[in-house]
Amino acid sequence: MKGAFIEEAIYIGDENLDALVSIKSKEEMIGEIIGLLQSPAKNVISGLKSGGGKLAGILKTLSEK
Repeated sequence: MKGAFIEEAIYIGDENLDALVSIKSKEEMIGEIIGLLQSPAKNVISGLKSGGGKLAGILKTLSEK
């Protein structure tokens, strides 16, 4: 490799090849961002669903007693 110019950075020589290979594509970055944005919402929904099931079970047990 002789050189590359990416995002205002200059990479010259074979020793910079690993740095260029590790750069993620635009699609990969968008996918990661979407995943990070969805994660908190999924955790809240999951917690609400599991908490609701536990509460219903407790109420059922109390009503049976």
